[in-house]
Amino acid sequence: MKQAITTTMVLAGLLVTGAAQAADYQVQMLNKGTRGAMVFEPDFIKAVPGDTVTFVATDKGHDAVSIDGMIPDGAQPFKGEMNKPVTVKIDKEGVYGVKCAPHYGMGMVALIVAGKPVNLEQAKAVRQPGKAKGVFDELLMKAAAGN
Repeated sequence: MKQAITTTMVLAGLLVTGAAQAADYQVQMLNKGTRGAMVFEPDFIKAVPGDTVTFVATDKGHDAVSIDGMIPDGAQPFKGEMNKPVTVKIDKEGVYGVKCAPHYGMGMVALIVAGKPVNLEQAKAVRQPGKAKGVFDELLMKAAAGN
């Protein structure tokens, strides 16, 4: 009986410790940042499943939306509301492409890599409009390099 109680306490402690280690990354949605106009800062996040990413409506006129074909199989797509923060739980390993819907063609995109980029080739195959293509080319190269 004593061993069962000890085992239960150890397992409960491990569960609490694991939950306490999950990170929450903050991403600013900006009209102007260090990389120019209409940007997410940072635009590249290395995470692990269980972490969250909060997109903060620092400047007005922005949202954060997952990009079709750029999220891991089984992951839930998300769509934040304009001018409001949205928190996304990263529940699957892989690459998550994010856009600001009104400024997508201007290159306002971000990439989250959770663990191994298992869907990298699928994400690379998604056609990107305007400046988003160049930004994603750079971000996807970082993901492939393991940065």
